[in-house]
Amino acid sequence: MEGLEKLEQLQWNIHLLHSVGVSDANPHAERFLADFTFFLMQHCGELELSFKCQLISKHMSKITDLLVPDAVQRHKKDLHCDNEKTYMDPVPSLPYDVPVIGVDAIIRSNSTLEDFCRSYFVFHKMDANQPQSIFKNLPILLFTESYIYQLDDLNEKLVQIPVGEDPTPAGSEDDLPNPCANSVHAFKKNPFQPLFSVLERYGLLSERIQEELKYGEEYWHLERKLCCAVARNKEISIEDVTRAIHLKSFDYRVLNLLLYQLRGEKVKELHMEFLSVSELLVEVSDDLFDYENDVAENSFNILRMFVNCYGASAAPIMLAKFISEAEEKYDRLFKALDEELLVKYRERCEEATREGGRTWGPSLGTWHIPPVIENEAEYRRRAVSSKAP
Repeated sequence: MEGLEKLEQLQWNIHLLHSVGVSDANPHAERFLADFTFFLMQHCGELELSFKCQLISKHMSKITDLLVPDAVQRHKKDLHCDNEKTYMDPVPSLPYDVPVIGVDAIIRSNSTLEDFCRSYFVFHKMDANQPQSIFKNLPILLFTESYIYQLDDLNEKLVQIPVGEDPTPAGSEDDLPNPCANSVHAFKKNPFQPLFSVLERYGLLSERIQEELKYGEEYWHLERKLCCAVARNKEISIEDVTRAIHLKSFDYRVLNLLLYQLRGEKVKELHMEFLSVSELLVEVSDDLFDYENDVAENSFNILRMFVNCYGASAAPIMLAKFISEAEEKYDRLFKALDEELLVKYRERCEEATREGGRTWGPSLGTWHIPPVIENEAEYRRRAVSSKAP
């Protein structure tokens, strides 16, 4: 098992290097580069990657002189085998010393960042149509959202069911089909610690941001727990469901809090509360639109969860009640906004509706709850049959 983990880690490092254009036709050279990357990932007190690289650059010539054949023989007897063991220990799939994001995560985060700029800048008296407003804050916002998306992708792999298959083993969420075993390790430790380090280095890490990111971990845990249970027709708690849907847009709140930090402004609690209700309604709307796909892929979806909790006939009624209560709170907070902001935000909502995006808020759209899928396993089987040649 340990040998397989080491081989898996080696392949991960090679893939990581290829993703940034580092490769070599010589397989031994690729192995060396992968092992060297692995070495740099190792914890060494509180040394950061940049300092490790400076040390290597500073002393490389002397190290090279040391490694001539005669010198190797002289010093070989002084080496400790414990160091060798430490070097060979497998590490999690995420290099916790260094925050790494891939181009796929950046691409996935693009639509969220666009929506954030167009919908949230107005709360900071910023113009999303002015390039300087975007690019001044883009590096931190892009890095943060991409990092979150990369972790979200790993989490999705833990609950995803290939279309047409059903999970049958009994046990915990970790028993679900797992196409990427190392994804499990990503959530064993603090997956946001590298992001904390980056934000702290730039003086942007507040207790509030740390708290929201912790809520993100809680959401992912709930997503795994709930999707695992629903896929096996086990009962779930409505408290867990409502908690999860309220936490789901944590990334928007993190971006918003970061924007306050970047601008050196105090957080406006009314705005945060109003936007959190808006985010909730958006998540519900998206879940209704994606309902069939979420069933097929075993993704978190509030309608799926309500069906499990209340049954197929009562679920739409209970969900409609949930939406109505959220809309009432939305209306109350919306009216509390100052007039100029209220007008601009309404314009943004109408613009999003015309573009076929968000359809929430007073008179900005209507709710449509799709027909409930009572037998998800049968639905997945029929989906596969319809695609068969």
